[in-house]
Amino acid sequence: MNSRSLVSILVALTAVAPQAKAQQPPPAVEAGLPQLALTILPAKGGAKLTVTSPAFAPGGDIPFENTQYRGNTFPGLSWTAGPSGTQTYVIIMQDTDAMVRGVPILHWTMVNIPASTTVLAAGMTAPPAGAQYGPNIRGANQAYMGPRTPAGPKHRYHFQVFALDSSLSADATATYAALIAAMKDHVLASGEVIGLGQVAPPA
Repeated sequence: MNSRSLVSILVALTAVAPQAKAQQPPPAVEAGLPQLALTILPAKGGAKLTVTSPAFAPGGDIPFENTQYRGNTFPGLSWTAGPSGTQTYVIIMQDTDAMVRGVPILHWTMVNIPASTTVLAAGMTAPPAGAQYGPNIRGANQAYMGPRTPAGPKHRYHFQVFALDSSLSADATATYAALIAAMKDHVLASGEVIGLGQVAPPA
């Protein structure tokens, strides 16, 4: 191998090194799991919803287009119908590998999704009729806020769906604490899909 070829290989390896570092799997211990909404809001009888996204497979990488690094476009979400008595759905998106004030980072919520709705289209820019955005880490009434994973291991993002036997009042959407309190004892079924986020590679 001549020296020019060797230099080319070294340059190529150097160029991919930052990206390779960003590909590390999430930490073995999921710090925010005990405080995850699914953990603290068990469904009556343990009924489950199956949740999927057209943008990524369960446990797969969330495309950069669905992150704050590039586009922040909603990835789309669908779930199986809740049991008899379901009146509305609530969605809560949390990053359990990053904690702020002792709870996982709250990226996005949507409340009062009608029982007849089980699909939110990719690229959605407004809630369906009857539904509204809830709080996230930035405050009340916040639209989708995708991942902005820092350098290092990937993070787990939990897209959680809850089937409720009630609708929620406006007061319930003021803060995450108010939302959780209003949902308590009203969850008929729940489920989630987890996507992995990572830092954007160098341009």
